[in-house]
Amino acid sequence: MSHLINIFLEPAKVFADLKEKPSFWLPLLLVALLGAASTTAYFLTVDPDWFADHQVAQMQAQRDMSAAEIEQAKQFMPGARASAYFGGPMVLLFVGIMFSVMALYFLLAGKVTGNQVGFRRGLSLTAWSSMPMVLGNLVVLGAIFTSSNQVSFESLQLLNVDPLLVQLPLDHDWLMLARSFSLLNFWVWFLAALGWKTWFRTGWGQAVTVAVLPSLVIYGVMALFAAL
Repeated sequence: MSHLINIFLEPAKVFADLKEKPSFWLPLLLVALLGAASTTAYFLTVDPDWFADHQVAQMQAQRDMSAAEIEQAKQFMPGARASAYFGGPMVLLFVGIMFSVMALYFLLAGKVTGNQVGFRRGLSLTAWSSMPMVLGNLVVLGAIFTSSNQVSFESLQLLNVDPLLVQLPLDHDWLMLARSFSLLNFWVWFLAALGWKTWFRTGWGQAVTVAVLPSLVIYGVMALFAAL
């Protein structure tokens, strides 16, 4: 349990302890459950009528829609309360899948670099380096209960580029990237690199490259589409 605190205060010591006995359940559950809680809380508290209008506005930002198309779209769009029931489970599933994918990535990175990384160790590195996301979810939960109930979920991600540094219109080409990029990424990358360096006694160059590469590809593709 002390690792849950020390990962923020003495991360090198935590990763040194995890080297021989890698664990992952506690951080994985914290990230997943708090993510699900913030999603569910949002949909249970947001103004349903405002939320429906906001969904329409998002679609209209992508293309012009007639009044008939808008009414038809409203009939098929899930309401806020309905979204609360499947939003949380979807977050749990998403976190489980993404952590597993990252564990496989670290396994493959180990083969390429000549370091012995099993799936469990890869999952441990993924889970513990993701602990800053717990703080991000707590910030979102705090914003949900202290803000208006007529605000988008993306606007409550207060540590993302949008809305922290910029507030882009719905039809802006860079909106998706700005709303997807959290400043906590830098902390996550640092922890992943530190864990890799601690476990395999590599230089910072290899450790940072391994830690950042997946995100670099994802955000690079998003930036490419935004620029086209």
